[in-house]
Amino acid sequence: MLRCCRAAVAIAAGCAPGSPRGCRGLAMAKSKFEYVRDFEADDTVLPNCWIVVRLDGRNFHRFSEQHEFKKPNDDRALQLMTKCAQTVMQELEDIAIAYGQSDEYSFVFKKKSRWFKRRASKFMTHVVSQFSSSYVFYWKDYFKDQQLLYPPGFDGRIVLYPSNQNLKDYLSWRQADCHINNLYNTVFWMLVQRSGLTPVQAQERLRGTLAGDKNEILFSEFNINYNNEPLMYRKGTVLIWQKVNEVITKKIKLPKEEEEKEVEVTRTKTKVVPLHCDIIGDQFWEEYPQILAEDS
Repeated sequence: MLRCCRAAVAIAAGCAPGSPRGCRGLAMAKSKFEYVRDFEADDTVLPNCWIVVRLDGRNFHRFSEQHEFKKPNDDRALQLMTKCAQTVMQELEDIAIAYGQSDEYSFVFKKKSRWFKRRASKFMTHVVSQFSSSYVFYWKDYFKDQQLLYPPGFDGRIVLYPSNQNLKDYLSWRQADCHINNLYNTVFWMLVQRSGLTPVQAQERLRGTLAGDKNEILFSEFNINYNNEPLMYRKGTVLIWQKVNEVITKKIKLPKEEEEKEVEVTRTKTKVVPLHCDIIGDQFWEEYPQILAEDS
């Protein structure tokens, strides 16, 4: 029976009866069908460009409502997003910097990165899949009493920036967007939660207002100075690689001692560190020049 099966496989592969183990025929079959690879699109990105993968939550307005996120900002949700982004960076070490706010994160791969042979689809799918799985995996660590009702979805896009200034402008744009959205949401939810307006009434109240008008509403009606709101809300989160000292306890056996002793040992490790700071001005880039270094 086994011999018949092998013969059938050999014949299906184009092997002549009696071919030695069907090797020659199987090799021919591999060549015969391998042409289908020609249908794959060449999505190799341009060399010497910053590769940015931006990830966004899909239908997160509905997701946040069904999972009872606090408004206007939920620390649990923001910290979970950052945890997922840190996981992505730890898995894909060619990421030089990441920036996140609300339900989005941007990951910047080094200009000279050769990861995945610079295939756009590989960059995007690795980031999105790692982030999505991490969101589900770490959910319980941040939303202890809130059950995950259904899997969240994230989409991604990839954009290339040829110069350092292009990249800095992109990140500045995302941080400016964070400020605009958070200021609006802070005023909106104060009007709804504390003034008793309906969402439609709050929208109408804010229609046509400028940043100064919104700040005035917060201060005069709710005694809130927007500049005193947490930086994580106003500036978003920047993730960079930094060397940090870690103190660990280690058991060692000293000379002429019979028993082991516990001693504290300091080790230097490179870790992904979250910062809540301005990245629009020059100070951040002057403080961390290694991010844009030519050999990065």
